Amino acid sequence: MKNKWKKGFFLLLGIDLLIAVLVISLILIPANEKKKNNLPTSNKDAVSFYIKSNKNDLNQLINHYLKKEAADTPIDYQVHLGNEVELYGEIPFFSEKLNMKLTFEPKALENGDLLLKQKSIALGSLHLPVSNVLTFIRENYQLPAGVDIRPRDKLVYINMQNLKLKSDTKVKVNKFDLQKDDIAFTLLVPVE
Repeated sequence: MKNKWKKGFFLLLGIDLLIAVLVISLILIPANEKKKNNLPTSNKDAVSFYIKSNKNDLNQLINHYLKKEAADTPIDYQVHLGNEVELYGEIPFFSEKLNMKLTFEPKALENGDLLLKQKSIALGSLHLPVSNVLTFIRENYQLPAGVDIRPRDKLVYINMQNLKLKSDTKVKVNKFDLQKDDIAFTLLVPVE
């Protein structure tokens, strides 16, 4: 009887040692250095996100951006999106500040840029010739990168690719219909 217990004990001990050796060897053997990447690869240098917005949210965003970009200019201005794009500002005139209002009709272009066709310009209650005022603004005030004023055509061209955003993110305008409050963008975030 003693022999059966002795054999059983050594058999169980052998199995335990075999399991311990296997576990230790699996722990100590280095992992295969090749990494399996199950993600699809792409040659794109940016990932795109479609964003749908409304006038209220976009008003907040534009005015925040303008505060940062135009902080050191003598004109204090803000944008309001209603049924058209309205730019309100104050221009220093000797010791006074004159109120100005510019109205634009926006149009999203196929290339993702935004075109603002000038409708009217008023300084106080005086309506001024559009091309002369746009020339004055273009020549005397620092505008954010990507904003091109074209006085002869009475428009402002916003090259969305040249706007400076954090992390080199780019924006393309898809829709800009203020009447229907239908505003949509594609946000391009670099991945390289």
